[in-house]
Amino acid sequence: MSYGKELLIRPKPINDASGESQCILPEDVGFDYLTFRVRKLVKGESYANETGTSELCLVVLGGRCSVQSSAGSWLDFGKRANVFNGLPYALYLSVNTSFTVTAETDCELAFCFCPAEKQYPAHLITPDEVEVEVRGGGNATRQINHILKPEFPADRLLIVEVFTPGGNWSSYPPHKHDVHNPPAEVDLEEIYYYKIDRPEGYAIQKVYTGDGRIDETLTVRDGELVLIPEGYHPVVAAHGYNVYYLNALAGSARSMAASDDPAYAWVRPLWQAKDPQVQPLK
Repeated sequence: MSYGKELLIRPKPINDASGESQCILPEDVGFDYLTFRVRKLVKGESYANETGTSELCLVVLGGRCSVQSSAGSWLDFGKRANVFNGLPYALYLSVNTSFTVTAETDCELAFCFCPAEKQYPAHLITPDEVEVEVRGGGNATRQINHILKPEFPADRLLIVEVFTPGGNWSSYPPHKHDVHNPPAEVDLEEIYYYKIDRPEGYAIQKVYTGDGRIDETLTVRDGELVLIPEGYHPVVAAHGYNVYYLNALAGSARSMAASDDPAYAWVRPLWQAKDPQVQPLK
């Protein structure tokens, strides 16, 4: 069975400055947990919503905003002009929280929701709280920005950003997290939301299962999204084009434990020097 059309989600058309370009609801895509929205706001525009029975991580992709909520207020946060221009600000809000976001400049925001049973304190994650990891080696070197780690006080939601330089591989060796077998692996559904540093650029993502039920090779462009319901899911950035993706994950346990495809795991011990293209953002 082919899953290609279901896994690759193209953005909805909006004007250049305002509107919702992505809206992923679990009941529409066969997920149990993740709701994902991307919205642009023009300076002075506001957007109001509530978390209900979900927790939320709002990631500022670019620009600055303020949030007034029933759990507190945070004024004029965000620093980078776009995802290639610095580390993120992100705001965690727990269940039963109403909120209003107001754009201090034109901005682009990702809203990552997940059902939650426990309530945790609201918290603004600033760039100095984001753990930066340079992972891999050679042309599989990439930068990971950990926003909501398993240790973060939240119920299910996990959030990371990944930067992959042109020509490099990421999420490699291919790994999966679709079996609940802790501590070695936990069952997580995942979303990859892509930004490319030039409009004609692209990445290629493979999504496949060991038994061949899913075997898709997807060409992904700026603003597009890939669903990972199960299986291995490596990425490669086209030469000359830097690739960013925002990962939202949630599932059977609050862990990032995954297992490599045994056919490709042998490459990991061969990595030596890091690729000097990867210079951690500040």
